[in-house]
Amino acid sequence: MLRLSKRSVSTFLRSGDRSFRVVAAATSISRSSPSSTTDSIRGESEPRWYSSLTNGKCRKSESLAHLNMKTNWFMGYRYESSAAAASDSSSQAPPPVEKFEYQAEVSRLMDLIVNSLYSNKEVFLRELISNASDALDKLRYLSVTNPELSKDAADLDIRIYADKENGVITLTDSGIGMTRQELVDCLGTIAQSGTAKFMKALKDNKDAGGDNNLIGQFGVGFYSAFLVADRVTVSTKSPKSDKQYVWESEADSSSYTIKEETDPQLIIPRGTRITLHLKRDDKGFADPERVQKLVKNYSQFVSFPIYTWQEKGYTKEVEVDDDPAESKKDDQDDQTERKKKTKKVVERYWDWELTNETQPIWLRNSKEVTTEEYNEFYRKTFNEYLDPLASSHFTTEGEVEFRSILYVPPVSPMGKDDVVNQKTKNIRLYVKRVFISDDFDGELFPRYLSFIKGVVDSHDLPLNVSREILQESRIVRIMKKRLVKKAFDMILGISLSENREDYEKFWDNFGKHLKLGCIEDRENHKRLAPLLRFFSSQSENDMISLDEYVENMKAEQKAIYYIASDSVTSARNAPFLEKLMEKELEVLYLVEPIDEVAIQSLKSYKDKDFIDISKEDLDLGDKNEEKEAAAKKEFGQTCDWIKKRLGDKVASVQISSRLSSSPCVLVSGKFGWSANMERLMKAQSSGDTTSLEFMKGRRVFEINPEHSIIKNINAAYRSNPNDEDAMRAIDLMYDAALVSSGFTPENPAELGGKIYEMMGIALSGKWSSPEVEQPQQHMAHSHNAELLEAEVVEPVEVDGKK
Repeated sequence: MLRLSKRSVSTFLRSGDRSFRVVAAATSISRSSPSSTTDSIRGESEPRWYSSLTNGKCRKSESLAHLNMKTNWFMGYRYESSAAAASDSSSQAPPPVEKFEYQAEVSRLMDLIVNSLYSNKEVFLRELISNASDALDKLRYLSVTNPELSKDAADLDIRIYADKENGVITLTDSGIGMTRQELVDCLGTIAQSGTAKFMKALKDNKDAGGDNNLIGQFGVGFYSAFLVADRVTVSTKSPKSDKQYVWESEADSSSYTIKEETDPQLIIPRGTRITLHLKRDDKGFADPERVQKLVKNYSQFVSFPIYTWQEKGYTKEVEVDDDPAESKKDDQDDQTERKKKTKKVVERYWDWELTNETQPIWLRNSKEVTTEEYNEFYRKTFNEYLDPLASSHFTTEGEVEFRSILYVPPVSPMGKDDVVNQKTKNIRLYVKRVFISDDFDGELFPRYLSFIKGVVDSHDLPLNVSREILQESRIVRIMKKRLVKKAFDMILGISLSENREDYEKFWDNFGKHLKLGCIEDRENHKRLAPLLRFFSSQSENDMISLDEYVENMKAEQKAIYYIASDSVTSARNAPFLEKLMEKELEVLYLVEPIDEVAIQSLKSYKDKDFIDISKEDLDLGDKNEEKEAAAKKEFGQTCDWIKKRLGDKVASVQISSRLSSSPCVLVSGKFGWSANMERLMKAQSSGDTTSLEFMKGRRVFEINPEHSIIKNINAAYRSNPNDEDAMRAIDLMYDAALVSSGFTPENPAELGGKIYEMMGIALSGKWSSPEVEQPQQHMAHSHNAELLEAEVVEPVEVDGKK
């Protein structure tokens, strides 16, 4: 490229005879001939353009038309007078507007369309089968009014032949076919849909009923063949024409050819035959078994039979030639009966095999389908061996139209603890019976309902639906809401079943999923809450629902009480329950890690708030202000003394209203973590607990004023507040409350030492005397025994005298 320095540019601009001026009027734009007089008139100032390439003048509006902008030459402008030019421009007409057509490289455009719409090469067969199904549908519809169209070939089917050796796939249908002009219109024009035209004709004809089951209405499905083929040949025969035509094109070509078929062996009575010459890297698609697998996966429920060319075999018996040595031996023994020896061999042959045997039962009326048919469809579609717990077959019409069958599986396939696997293949999306995808990431069902299996057949989504379309489509959002609602209705039906074991089985497998829904889906809290199940203080063996809890509530009870722990046993023995058990108030046991977060997300149920009994300010509705005032007067200073001893370990020391048999308890702050939550968060911190310190809630030390230990502590404070034994008793009492309340002691060894010390003091001399006195007492006891034995003398007779 030519480069100009600043000095060269200035020289060019100063030379008036070689400068090219463009004058643009301020008020109007018009043509005017170049004139030297405009340079001498100095008046109204307006911009003029100069070029270093040509001579003469032109106006600014004409500059882009006269100059080739692609050369990237330098252009500049300066202000000078144009009064005369402005006066001339008002009398001239505006310039004519020229219209041009866009020019595009057809091969490049087709490559962009195909590769942007289809990310998976396997869909080429699905698209071609869908087009063949449309051709058969059109023929069936038009044959109602014109039976002559279907007289040449009665069977309406699709046949796929795969030549693995040569890498060729041939797909033949007996549909409506195409004339020469239709070949040009439909295959020669990219994104021209014959089905869309046919649908429009049906819609325009008021007397004809539309068949909206036709699949392809976008016009690019045929070109997906170039994903795997470098050359495509289409041979077609329409009943409207006496001739058969052949359309052929290559993947990298911008042209195609059409000729008349003259080979008698290639003549078909009616329909279309598409031949794909596969690329070198894609010849694996020509495997007959792979073709059959693709048909079953994508086009299993196409309404017309699909046959694939498959190798088959049957077993037969054939005679085996005898061994010469054995034959000679048998000839010598005439009495032995000779029998012909045979063996079983498998005879191989090739034949057409029906591939889409399973029928789409979601298109049938739900009243006509039996439970056995639903279960059989579930087992075949999802390769299961157990029957589902429940199924739901429904049709949605109106703003969005789709049909669906949903199932609740009997067991969790990924294990009971796997509740974070959002990406599953449990939902199969179809568009007008053609499989689209089963690879979803929360577009149709939220994560906590990812265990639901089923099929969804939409009439409103396009065939080439992509992940972006699913995420942004308003149709998909409406479908998701209705699918979720039906899933909840199905689960609720299991919970209300007379067979309680069914829901126990469901809860055992998928209960954690529903609890996860309480955390993630606030909109469906009213649907989720009735499905939850928990153990309770009055039902430790069988789980109860929240509805059953509310029914069993006392008349004066205003809240739903719960406690979170790691097991039913630890929850039952927690000191927080003592007063509630006396009042026979039921308490829910949250024994799974996710339970506490799920309940806190719900906040309330049927206007009853959830209250954690392990946190401060517990109100059981039985406050006695006089008794509380007397207890504060008696133990208030003792509480301050204990707080001074414990220091920052507790936020405050209070008199408890929840204890009856325990001397003290350590409760969490109202807005902090409970002991159970603190334990769980520590377990997930990978050993580094420094980041969790700021999340710990305040701890409140509550004492029971009616317990003997607290009374002794109170007496110790009044007699001698500085007594070391009393101080050690307070420390040990705090550590014991820490453990019994569910917290983890920071120094377990130190706690063990305190317990052993107190045991030593308590047990000293209770069952044994001091070690120094023990030997002396033993010797004295032995000596006394000997003396007693020596003093005992029996009388003896001697010669008849004593």
